[in-house]
Amino acid sequence: MCALFWGENKLRAFTILRGIAAPLDEANIDTNQICPSRFNKMVMGPGYERVLFHDRRFNIDGTEKPGYILNNEPYRRAQILVAGRNFGCGSSRETAVTALLGFGIRAVISPEFADIFFNNALKNGLLPVTLDETIVAELQQRLRDAPTMQVKIDLESRTVALDGESPTSFEIEDLMREKLLLGLDDIALTDRFAAQLPAFEAAYYRQSPWLPADDAH
Repeated sequence: MCALFWGENKLRAFTILRGIAAPLDEANIDTNQICPSRFNKMVMGPGYERVLFHDRRFNIDGTEKPGYILNNEPYRRAQILVAGRNFGCGSSRETAVTALLGFGIRAVISPEFADIFFNNALKNGLLPVTLDETIVAELQQRLRDAPTMQVKIDLESRTVALDGESPTSFEIEDLMREKLLLGLDDIALTDRFAAQLPAFEAAYYRQSPWLPADDAH
């Protein structure tokens, strides 16, 4: 399931995602559980999908723990996680996001995200969706009752919906939404204004004559 989720300053665009969602009704899932620290320097490639929740998913000998949700059908094909409060707390490691992406997770729904994880997710093309805790709990229960029921996340309309049911709206900053829809990282976003930069710099230095001349080159 390990996929190429970014290229040269280009993320995988996120528009509409419809797929299996795994309910993880547990609060305070931290980044060391999502990506154990010993994998922080692992090069992304074949096998990287095993990093996600490694110590929960695998025994010491590398065999799968059959009791863990992501090792069981249909959740082993999940593209969405529906998690508890304070998801992604702990250290600021960006690999917690890349481990999710490497497994094939494109979005996480939670009542609350740790701030640094939330920002890392947006910068790497993973969509964090914040919904009311009651709605999240109901969604988790529905997914446990009907595991094959799929969830649709529409970033264009900012909505989440179970198969055939009325959608629920979520909020996301306009700029972050635009970057995800277009598949742009921060560098690519800036590059869109490259043609305007020389004029901006010239005007800036005209308004700042006290700057040394060398700084204008």
